[in-house]
Formats: sequence, structure tokens, C-alpha cells
Amino acid sequence: MFNNRSNLSSYFATRRSGRPAQMIAPTPDTETIYAMIEMALRTPDHGKLAPWRFIIIDDERRKDFKALLAQVFLQDCPSASDNQIETACKMASYAPSLVIMIYSPKQSKIPIFEQLLSAGAVGMNFLHAAHIHGFVGSWITGWPAYHETIRQSFCETHEKIAGFFYLGTSDTELIERPRPIAHEHISHW
Repeated sequence: MFNNRSNLSSYFATRRSGRPAQMIAPTPDTETIYAMIEMALRTPDHGKLAPWRFIIIDDERRKDFKALLAQVFLQDCPSASDNQIETACKMASYAPSLVIMIYSPKQSKIPIFEQLLSAGAVGMNFLHAAHIHGFVGSWITGWPAYHETIRQSFCETHEKIAGFFYLGTSDTELIERPRPIAHEHISHW
């Protein structure tokens, strides 16, 4: 059983993201997503800078997001076929809920690297919060996270898209993926 919530040890030993294309309802409502974000913010944050923010893509704006992806993809690939456009934009239709996390570093004596680590910790905590609430979540990037036009659509000049978080219920049984072997990544000094 993945994401076993019977106790913390079991949860961490079985944590597994879902696949965005295989997520269906039920999904967290807006109030639950806010609660999940509040949980995610309980993370290391040197200098209390909060170098992140979240954008919830409301249901009625999912088509607009897909249209934006299609428009940008066609600008870059004007001779793309309908199938290529659909493939490039299908991530806009994954899962019943979509949240974008923005990495928003602050001018500070705190190094940018530490702010980036803090943003990563918030993203992982957000996935944990989804699983703790009984849903599955997935954090992906893909080409839109790195495209300048998409970045400008959601970010201020100094910000970057940290990822797209898909939330819902898996319509298939979660399966294990290969994991690193711990002792191969540990040394002593």
C-alpha cells in the first residue's frame, strides 16, 4: 500500500506520487488546497523570506491555460500537426486540480541557493500534504516550466516556475518505481 497514513514511518516508507494523466476526482476543494499550502509552508526558511508562492488554476481557467500552451507551442513550431499540438498541451488537462508553484527569491543576505532549497522543501511538503489529505499528487515541470513566454505569464521578472502540481485520486493502482539504493549514496568522513 502506497502513502500509508497509519503512522509517519509507514507513510515515509511508502510515499509515492501519482501520475498526473491517471488522476481523477475526487480532488481537494479550494479550502483543502489552502490547508495543504499552509502545511507546506512549515519548512526551513533561513531569514523567513518565503521565496515561493502558489497559483491555483481554477477549473474555469484550465481551457485558457491549454490555449496559452497551444499558442506558445505554435509560435515555436508553426508547422506542428494537430497531434503534435495536442501532445504538447495535454498536461493542461491532467488531473482535476492544478497548482503552479513559483520560485520567488528575495533580495537578501541569505544566499540564493538556500532560498532555492527552501522552495524545494515547500514543494515536497505540498506533495506530503496532498497525500496526508488522502489524495495523490505529482510535481512535474515539462517544457512549459522553462519557456520564457509561459514564465512571463505567471511570474515577475525575478521569478521562475518551480513546477506544476497535479492533485486528485489515482484511477489505477500506484506501482513502485526504481529507487536509489541508500548505501550507494552514503559515505563517512
